[in-house]
Parts: sequence; C-alpha cells; structure tokens
Amino acid sequence: MTASDHPVQRCILHVDMDAFYVSVELLRHPELRGQPVVVGGTGGRGVVAAASYEARRFGVYSAMPSSVARRLCPHAVFLPGDHERYAEVSREVFDVFREFSPLVEGISLDEGFLDVTGARRLLGDGVVIGHEVRARVLERVGLTCSVGVAPNKFLAKLGSESAKPKVGPDGIRPGVGVFEVEPGRELEFLHPLPVEALWGVGPSTLSKLQRLGVATVGDLAALGEDVIVGALGRANGRHLAQLARGEDVRRVEPDRAVKSVGHEETFASDLYERSDVWREIVRLSDGVASRLRRQGLGARTITLKIRFSTFETVSRSVTLPSAVFSAPAITAAVAPLLDTIDAGQGVRLVGVSGSGLGVPTEQLTLFEEADVVSPAAWNSASSALDDIRGRFGQAAIGPASAMRGGAVRPVRGGEQQWGPVEDASGGSP
Repeated sequence: MTASDHPVQRCILHVDMDAFYVSVELLRHPELRGQPVVVGGTGGRGVVAAASYEARRFGVYSAMPSSVARRLCPHAVFLPGDHERYAEVSREVFDVFREFSPLVEGISLDEGFLDVTGARRLLGDGVVIGHEVRARVLERVGLTCSVGVAPNKFLAKLGSESAKPKVGPDGIRPGVGVFEVEPGRELEFLHPLPVEALWGVGPSTLSKLQRLGVATVGDLAALGEDVIVGALGRANGRHLAQLARGEDVRRVEPDRAVKSVGHEETFASDLYERSDVWREIVRLSDGVASRLRRQGLGARTITLKIRFSTFETVSRSVTLPSAVFSAPAITAAVAPLLDTIDAGQGVRLVGVSGSGLGVPTEQLTLFEEADVVSPAAWNSASSALDDIRGRFGQAAIGPASAMRGGAVRPVRGGEQQWGPVEDASGGSP
C-alpha cells in the first residue's frame, strides 16, 4: 500500500459563539459589560434566550423561565431579544467561516462546523486554523468564539465545549479558546466524560443507563454494543455505542436547505376572542411571508399552531396546489384551519409556519373570489412592502387589521420563541 492509499485524516472544527445573543447586545450597550445581562422574553411568560457569564454565576441559563431568572438574579439587566439583528450578525460570522473553507455547515445562528481537511497545507493544522478563525471573527465582528478541533463532528462539538469560559464559585475562568481532541487520543478524552455528554442521552435514557451502573462514557463503552442495544433498543443502542467509541462518520454538509419558515409568539395574557387570535395570525402570516420573499421561496404547506392556557397544543395544516409567498395567500389558507379550533378556553401561543418550500408559484385559485385582488397585484404590493421595510425598518408598515393602538407591531423572533416582552406600562407589545 502506498502513502496515497491511506485515507486522509479528517480535520473538523466546531465553532460556537460565546453567549452570542448577549454579546451582540453588548456591542450596542458596551456600558453593560461586566454586568449580569439576560436576553429573551422579559414578560412573566418569557424564556431566557441567553445569559452573560456574570448572570450564569447566579444560576441563570438559557431556556429558563424569565420569572425564575429574575428571582435568581434580581439585579440583572433584562433585554428583549432581537432575532433580526442576531441573524444579521450571524451572516457576518459565517462569511468569515467561509474564508477558511467552502465546507461550512450552520447548526444555528451561533454555531457551525467547518471541514478544513483540505486547507491544512495552505493554512496550517487545525489548531492554527482555529486560532485564526477566532482572531478574524473578533477583528471583523467584535465577538469571541470557542473552537473544537477533532477528526469528526461529534468530538469537535465536545471540544468546543471544553474550550469555553467556565463559571464557578470563584468567578469566571477564561476558556482556552481552541481545544483539540488529538487523533489517536480520542478515547482518552472521551471516556472520562459523564455519559450525558453523548448526543441522545436525555433524562429517560440516562435513568436506564444509571440503573445499569453507567456514569461515564467509558462505563457505557465497557458494556459492549449488544448489552446497550438490549437495554435501549437497536437504533438508539447502536447510535450510543458508536459515540462511546468516538465514531462519527457524518460529513459536514454545506448549504443545508431550509425546510420551514415560521413565527410563533406567546402572549402576556391569554386570548379568548377569535378576532384577537385572528389579528395575531394576520401579523404572524405577514412575518412569514416577508421571510419567504427574502429567501426567494414559497411554501406549499401552511401550518397553524395553537397552545391553550392548559398548555395543550394543537396543529392544523393544509397543503396548497402551489407554493405561496404573500400574506393574503397565507392568511387565506389559515382561515379555515382556525375555524376548527375553539379559542374560548384561552389561547396562550399562536404560530404560523410554511414548509414544503420551493419556487414560488402563487396562483389565482388560492383566493376564494377571482375578482378580489390578483396575485400579480399582490406581488407588486409585496415588493413595495419589502422596499419600505428595507429602508425604514420592520415597524414602518404592516397589516391594518393587525395594528393595535394605531401602531404596527412587527413580528419578533423567527423560529426562536422567547415569550412576551413587557413594555413600559407593564403590558406586552
């Protein structure tokens, strides 16, 4: 076998921005640096999207109810989330990533994988590239990130976690910035970790493994695949056995196709009237339509999501003959879906989303009456809306039926759901 016959050792980076949403806010509010800052829904039903490391010292973490965060850290500064701004900064960050490799896979706004296997001869080894990625992101965007370097995606992800700053009783310890899981020493790094570090080990699986005496990844690996499959089932058992051996053959997949576009919102007070629910549907549909047009897409399947005051959640969907991208077409599709739902028990959350994405081919037959407004007219109107918002902001114009108090209420968020934001009078916007 010649040297060229040996498979090339892959070099994967996982880059994770440090407290991304908070860090973006600190670019706008540098006077808050060093203070506990929490970003997310600031109302009583809000959820923490991100917390600064100073806030984490008090036990505040993402996905925690904002009310709990306030009790844990009453002196924290709470800021409403601004998904549009975070998406804008995320694009800047990923533009930097693509300067190092065309093989970039976004996982979320604040993290992604880079396959730099082919870049090492020109740019240096994975650690060198990792440090250069951090330096360039800081220089161009003004934010810090942590980088894991490893032969596969799973280990690179664990590496970035090891590279991050740490919060402890004695304060905040800076992270190493770049952490490499060296080839040939994967199990030395992996096996001492708690078993819940593995993807797919949630509370239920963890409970089963603990009954088998498994505490670490090494304990799991020692059981053998047959025992793990017997305890957890074939699919999950084989998956975890492979991870426990440090195996992950998945490739970095650039330009992952968007599968759905949606907005949902939790309200400060439950909605009981159909007209109030419809007003929110119109507003959210307008937000979905705007995002679809920005991406040059249309959606064939429209889904309405309703969460009641009891936390029961129902979804209704309709698949259209062609892909739509205007607010009137989306609301026309949602209207009969709402007719099947009783809002009288109190609605806590409303969501509208589009899937089955493709080239927009909106047709006249989507509308009940052919002489109402033609799709061509709506296309022209939609373009005008986009131009106005692009110049003056999302709050410059919106559906009249969705206005409240004479003001446009722009959709906040995107797929992220952080809950309602309190305004100065104590209500939700």
